[in-house]
Amino acid sequence: MRVQREPMTKNGFDQLTKELKQIKAVDRPQVVQEIEEARAHGDLSENAEYEAAKEKQALIQRRIAEIEDKLARADVIDPARQGDSGKVIFGATVILLEEEDETEKRYQIVGEDEADIRAGKISVHSPVARAVIGKEVGDEVKIRTPGGERYYEILDVLF
Repeated sequence: MRVQREPMTKNGFDQLTKELKQIKAVDRPQVVQEIEEARAHGDLSENAEYEAAKEKQALIQRRIAEIEDKLARADVIDPARQGDSGKVIFGATVILLEEEDETEKRYQIVGEDEADIRAGKISVHSPVARAVIGKEVGDEVKIRTPGGERYYEILDVLF
């Protein structure tokens, strides 16, 4: 069975590593303390604080496992090291011109966990990213969105 690699930028890798350290060093010990305090209150069968703390502990353990899995499968890609081929690649920032209303959009193509549309970061698996990867400045792309098809021109690719 082949392990599916998880593409991410160095920044995304660092953010996940930081989150994992926070959870292990602060959040998990804190919830263990909450469980101990709830146990001290007596009858566990009717103790809502205990149940809430145990559920929180389970969520924390799932998140730790999820992050560790992603970090183990991480394929950290530095677009600056890929060379400036002029083509849109993972990690690149692409500037698009929407042909219908002449507005410019700027997106960096990042890993799934790094995506934040408000910050202009879109997942490599998004329809926009899939449509522009491999294209060059001047190319026109058609992107299918829930609101219908939209047409864009690639104005610039930044690394």
